[in-house]
Amino acid sequence: MDWREVAVTVSSEGEEAVADLFYQLGCPGVSVENPELIRSYIESGNWDYHDFGDVEFTGTSVVKGYFSEDDALKGQLQRLDLGLRELLERSPNWVIQVKGLSLKDEDWETSWKAYFKPTRVGEHFLIKPTWESVDLLEGDIILELDPGMAFGTGTHATTTLCLRTLEHLVKPGQRVFDLGTGSGILAIAAAKLGATVEAVDLDAMAIRVAQENVALNQVNDRVRVLHGDLGTVLTGQADVVIANIVADVILMLLPDLKRLLLPDGEFLASGIIEKRSDEVEIGLKEAGFEIVERVEDSGWILFRARWAKRESV
Repeated sequence: MDWREVAVTVSSEGEEAVADLFYQLGCPGVSVENPELIRSYIESGNWDYHDFGDVEFTGTSVVKGYFSEDDALKGQLQRLDLGLRELLERSPNWVIQVKGLSLKDEDWETSWKAYFKPTRVGEHFLIKPTWESVDLLEGDIILELDPGMAFGTGTHATTTLCLRTLEHLVKPGQRVFDLGTGSGILAIAAAKLGATVEAVDLDAMAIRVAQENVALNQVNDRVRVLHGDLGTVLTGQADVVIANIVADVILMLLPDLKRLLLPDGEFLASGIIEKRSDEVEIGLKEAGFEIVERVEDSGWILFRARWAKRESV
């Protein structure tokens, strides 16, 4: 089968909106290339190997979606064009440029891998694709991840914020709920820190990918992947609840946390763009939480919260 790669260059703040548009159109694969993120990892030394040459700051990202070249393609491209026009109407200052080319099946399967390199996160986590080899350091916790094209590489700021926080929060023997698990990377990380984890997602493809990654990391005995509504398929309470999703879903989930989170538990809310952070903070406080920590990276916010009756540390 042949594939059509459609590359949308968009102002960096619009990358999530464009990626979401591709998902809504039924793309089996989406990748995001953010030059600023790539360069920051190169300069920080987080990537063990790279061959990108000079990477210039452009203020834009390239979001690529992949469509099969069949009878549905014309309609999908028309809806993509309409969706991008609507984004420009809402954000007229964004740059949006589109180009497309045809790919053979083997090109589609391998082209995105060039931007997935071993990446160190926090003090001990090392995110690594299976096709790369690395020199391990003492104390490294390996997160092997072959996400497929639709679930990212685990190096987006929203995910790394969670990983850095989990590293200092999760203790052996704790119970963790991961709401909207996606690739399963946060569930796997919590399990490798000694927790037992229940990971939930509404997306059937996410469930399959997460299950594969759980098996790849050999944590089947500590991670259970569940398909269904984020709150309703879980029973009991957890020491830590993670929601690395988006602001609207986090706000919808807050009433469920009285049922899901232990009285002395902690809630991690990530995937929040800066302009929505005040709204989420107010929502957390109205739901009975106090903010223990607010962390920002590249315009994305993570809130670490606990029930207000417990003293802050």
